[in-house]
Order: sequence, then structure tokens, then C-alpha cells
Amino acid sequence: MTVRAAKERNVSKEVDLYDGHYGHIDADPQIAVRRATYDEDVGQASWITVAEADTFFRALELVPGQTALEVACGSGGITCRMALETGAQCVGIDLNRHGIEGAARRAQGQGLASRVSFQVADAGHRLPFPDGSFDAVFCNDSINHFPTRLEILRDWYRVLRPGGRLLYTDPIVVTGQLTNEEMRARSSIGFFLFTPLGCNERLLAESGFRVVDVQDLTEAVASVARRWRGARTERKAALVALEGEQAFGGLQRFLATVYTLASERRLSRYMYLASKPERGA
Repeated sequence: MTVRAAKERNVSKEVDLYDGHYGHIDADPQIAVRRATYDEDVGQASWITVAEADTFFRALELVPGQTALEVACGSGGITCRMALETGAQCVGIDLNRHGIEGAARRAQGQGLASRVSFQVADAGHRLPFPDGSFDAVFCNDSINHFPTRLEILRDWYRVLRPGGRLLYTDPIVVTGQLTNEEMRARSSIGFFLFTPLGCNERLLAESGFRVVDVQDLTEAVASVARRWRGARTERKAALVALEGEQAFGGLQRFLATVYTLASERRLSRYMYLASKPERGA
């Protein structure tokens, strides 16, 4: 990572979404908000639902005995779900210590400690795994936090076995006009990389991948953002006591911006499924 990229990655956050979320993940107000927002609460702090995750797992074509990596796994709910649904051995990595601590507790509580493991790692750097370690790599709504996308994709290619599959979602695909204030509000939780439509396909090809499928999932963002903000509004007093007035208001403004840009389809979320060619292919 270049010095410039490292500085970009460390842009100060106006809204502390992840520390606030993972640091209080088991607090009653947070649980109540997630239950009202998602079809099932697995500790999410993104746009994914369990039903959507299950479709992703099927697209990865994982079977028992294979291994999968979730990059930026957060509190590990989706990683554990992947292990349960596919029978694969799963590894989750995340930079947030609170998230990884919660993920380890979740795996232990679900009796998955022998099949699911978690570790703190910065996915913006070379991954701490040997070449060809995994049959699948999955990253949900987080690739936009890494400034050097081509390097990231090449590293994901490296840790995949020949024939392995990659699936990631990018919720920051520019599909319309954005003001500077809208971009600032949308990226108020940390570093964001805004990517033009078509860029992901080109970078996947440059990394050696074969693009298998691309899907527009923008509608899900608008729906989740609307429900998430509404659920928080209904529980304002309890959340302000937990987060503080400033943090509560900042996250509400962030969610309002997400809803507006997604519902107007000016900032979109796409799913990208790609494969690493077999040797000799």
C-alpha cells in the first residue's frame, strides 16, 4: 500500500458505526433494531439479509470439505451461517477487534468452534494465508473501504485454489449524479472508494478472474436503510443513552442519505461473482 493510500484509508470518521455497533452488539436496543431491520438477526451492520446471504452461498457452490474465507466478517454471523448452510470450513477476518471477539463468542455458542475460526487482520494488506488456501472468498459490502482495489483482487486471486469462486458486493457504484455533500455524508463512517459502473468487471479481468455473474442489488439497500433508520427512530431514547446524542444523529443522517441515493438509483449496490480458472484453462 502506498503512503497516499494509507493516508486515505485513515480518513477520520464522522460517524463511528462499526465500533459503536460491535462494541454494543449484545445490548438490548441494538438487538431490537436488528430484529426490526432484517429478516433474521445475525449481528449485521450492512445491507445483507439472511435470505440474500443464502443465495450468495449457493452461487459460491460450496460443499462439505471445502474451505471459505469471509473478508471483513464483522461479528461473524454470516460466516457462521455459511458454515451451517454449506458444510464448509470457514474463516472470517476483520480489522475490528470488537467484531472478532463477538464472532468468536457466536461460533462457540452455536457449537461451530471446530468448523469456524476468526482472526483480526487488515484486509487492506496482503492476506495472512498461503497461496491456494480457499475454495471460495466472500466479501459483503466492504470492498469499498479498501483503496487499492486491483491489489486486493489480485490477492484474493492468490489465496483461491484453481476453480475457486469469488463473490463480493460493492455498495458504492456510481450510477448517477452526486453532490459533494452527498458524497461526504455517504462516506461519513470512514474511508470510501466510489467506483464507476463497469470498473469492477474490468479490474476482475485484469486480476485474472473470469466474471460469471453481475447483479444489481440496489433495491435491497434502500429497503434496509429505510427500515434501519425507522427502527432506530422508534428506539431513540435507549440508543441515545447507549451511543450519545451526537453519534445517534450522525448515524441517522448517514442512513437517510443512503436511502435517498439508493432509492433514486444514483448510488448503487452490485454483486460480482467470478471464478479463478482451472490450471491450463
